[in-house]
Amino acid sequence: MKKIFVLTGEPSGDKLASEVVSEIIKKKTDLEFLSVGGTNLEKLGIKTIYDQKEITYIAFTDILLNFFKIKQKIKDTVEEVLKFDPDILFSVDSPDFTLRVAKLVKEKNPKIKIIHFIAPKVWAWREGRVKKMKKFLDHILLLFKFEKVYFDKEKLTNTFVGHPLLDKKIYDNILINQFLDKKNIISIFPGSRTSEINYHMPVLINFIKKMNNKDPNYNFIFHSTDKNKELISSYVLKESLQNLEIINDDKIKTAVLKKSIFAVVKSGTVSLEVCKMNIPSIIIYKMNFINFYLAKFLLKIKFANMINIINNREVIPELIQSECNADEIFKSVYYFLNKPNLIEKQKREIKKTLENLTSPSSSSEEASKIILSYIS
Repeated sequence: MKKIFVLTGEPSGDKLASEVVSEIIKKKTDLEFLSVGGTNLEKLGIKTIYDQKEITYIAFTDILLNFFKIKQKIKDTVEEVLKFDPDILFSVDSPDFTLRVAKLVKEKNPKIKIIHFIAPKVWAWREGRVKKMKKFLDHILLLFKFEKVYFDKEKLTNTFVGHPLLDKKIYDNILINQFLDKKNIISIFPGSRTSEINYHMPVLINFIKKMNNKDPNYNFIFHSTDKNKELISSYVLKESLQNLEIINDDKIKTAVLKKSIFAVVKSGTVSLEVCKMNIPSIIIYKMNFINFYLAKFLLKIKFANMINIINNREVIPELIQSECNADEIFKSVYYFLNKPNLIEKQKREIKKTLENLTSPSSSSEEASKIILSYIS
């Protein structure tokens, strides 16, 4: 029986991996799996060798503070992969963890084929990584077509599979329910990490107050995860705002977003979901000053949002760090809401950009085909 070890480093990677594995299982049932994963892979019956939370460290400072823990986990994981002796090591995202494991696995057992999903952003920083990656990766799967040039240059086999947030199937059959009687909805995405919420919520609450003073006819809905709803609520409950709610049900969130007239979005992959829904938006982001200056020093890109990066100009306004304040957010949102021609222009430019980012079927379908081609 052929074996696949699925290697992830955080919940988003676990979700992406589970979607690909689900497609693989549909096509080939006689496979054995083992993983470093989370709840999504476990739902498919795939055992994880330890709790994924043990290696989920996000920011620069978190990685530095947990360096020795991560190093030990890398060593332990390599040993478990080699013991399992898979035909394929399928690593997903979290390159600071997964690619370090992959490199050591390849050194110790070159026969194991290694396929990595979600190429590191070499176009943003450390382009030289590609030379190192080609020594131990057999195939790399890309979210964006423009990334190909970086890997083709070094002759690292690669395939564009598209971004999972842009897969059409995600948005089918979503029904509007009674919850959505509200009008003039502005969706707000404060972030999924505790640090992001703590930085963004005070600013966003003050932004809503400014909007209410100017025009009380808008309804503001915060999009939350189950885990973060209590934290977001702790900020909201301090205020007596009648036109503000929090939702955490994924189907309702999608329906609310579809009905929104505008969105204020934390920089990250969720902004692509907003773009896919054709909702005009602005991007915000705030972090601690150490991480900000480290990012500013290391990154070689001018923009935070992928639509802006691809176009090399600000299609979607970005309010980052010092500009991420209630006054600037209010000015930007209110200005857009009163300039329908600007909203339509943003929508047109986003739609044109997204046409070049979608895969022939879905990212998980395309990724599964590549993986199965190595064991058929």
